[in-house]
Amino acid sequence: MAERVGIIGGGIVGIAIARALASTADVAATVIEKEARLAAHQTGHNSGVVHAGLYYPPGSLKATLCARGREMTRDFCHERSLPYRELGKLVVALTRDELPRLDDIERRSRENRVPGVRRLDAGAMREIEPEVAGVAAVHSPHTAVVDYSAITEALADDLRRAGGAILLGQEVTAVSTAAGSVTVSTTAGTHVFDRLIVCAGLQSDVIARMVGASPSPKILPFRGEYWAMAPGRQDLVKGMIYPVPDPRFPFLGVHFTRGVYDDVQVGPNAVPALAREGYRWRQVSVRDTLESLRWPGAPALAKQHWLMGAREISASLLKPLYFQQARRFVPALQSSDLASKSAAGVRAQAWDKDGSLVDDFAVDQVGAVTLLRNAPSPAATSAMAIAEHVLQEYLGFTPGR
Repeated sequence: MAERVGIIGGGIVGIAIARALASTADVAATVIEKEARLAAHQTGHNSGVVHAGLYYPPGSLKATLCARGREMTRDFCHERSLPYRELGKLVVALTRDELPRLDDIERRSRENRVPGVRRLDAGAMREIEPEVAGVAAVHSPHTAVVDYSAITEALADDLRRAGGAILLGQEVTAVSTAAGSVTVSTTAGTHVFDRLIVCAGLQSDVIARMVGASPSPKILPFRGEYWAMAPGRQDLVKGMIYPVPDPRFPFLGVHFTRGVYDDVQVGPNAVPALAREGYRWRQVSVRDTLESLRWPGAPALAKQHWLMGAREISASLLKPLYFQQARRFVPALQSSDLASKSAAGVRAQAWDKDGSLVDDFAVDQVGAVTLLRNAPSPAATSAMAIAEHVLQEYLGFTPGR
C-alpha cells in the first residue's frame, strides 16, 4: 500500500515537494491549499528573479540550494518551453565607501561559484546599463527572470500526472498526531496521512503550533511594494540594477528589475505588514499585529531597526521619498516614470525570541511532521532543490525512485 503523505501549502515549494514525492515509488502525495488557486501568496507576488547566489554565506543552505535550484529551474523551463530570460544583474556601489561591501559580494559570489561574475569599473558597467550611476559594480550575467506562477502550474501538472492530488479551498483548522498517522482537519473535511510536510509560508508558525512545535521562530510579515515604470520610459533599465546590501539591515532596499514579460518594476521596499496577508495598508488584523507586538523579540528588533523602519514606512506613504531612493541609481529617472503602484508582496520572515531575524532556510521535525519554518528568498529559485533536500534529509527518500 502506498504511503500517504500530505503537504500543506500550494506555493512553489509545496508543489515542488509534492511533485518529487509523487515521482517516488509507493507514495501518494496530496496537497492542501486554503486558497482557490495555487501560487496565491509569496510565489505569485514577487519580481520573478532566479537568483544566482551572490549574497549568501558560502556553505549555507541558501547558497547550496540556490545554486542547485537555479540549474533545475533553468532546465525545467527549457524542457517545458516556459520563459527563462538571462537579463543579468548589476550590484552597484554608488560611492567609494561601499566598495568594501562590494568586495565582499564579489568574494561570496566566487566562493559560491556563481557563473560568469565580473567586477566592473564605472565605464564598463555603463556599457551594460547606460543610465546607471555609481563607481563600480559586480555583474552576474546569468541572473534570470521567470514566471513563477507558470512554473508552479507546470509542476502541478506533473504532480497530477503522477497520481498526486491537489485540494484547493481547504483551510487547515487543526492537526493531530497519533501512533502511525497524522490527521488534518480542514474547512472542507478531514484527511489522514502517514506523514505530513508543512510549507505554509505566512501561516507556517500557526500550523507549527497546531502540531505542538516550538512557537519560535515566529513569522513577521513584511510587505514589499513595487512601482511600475511608465511604458515609454522602461528603456532606462536593460536588466536588473541592485544596491550593495547593507549588513546592518535585513533587506536589500529599492532596486530595478525588468521582468520576464518586459515590464520594469522598481522596488520592493520593506514595511511591516499589519496582517499576515496584508498586501495594502488598509488590510489590518488586530490579532496579527498584537501577536507581533507581544513577541519577546519585538523590543530588541525595534531598537535595532527603528530607523530603517521609519525610512521605509515614510517612503511607502510618500512617493517623493520612494522616488529619491530609486533615482540615486538611475539619475535620469523622473517622478512621473513611476507610473503606478503594482501588486505588492508579503514576505514571511521568521524571527526568534531574541529579536534576531532568521537568515537561512530552517526546517524542523516533530514526529511524523516536517515543517519548513523559514523559506524566504531565494526559496522560489531553490524550490526544486529544497524538495530534494527535504526528501533526502528528512524523509529518507531519493527523488525519482
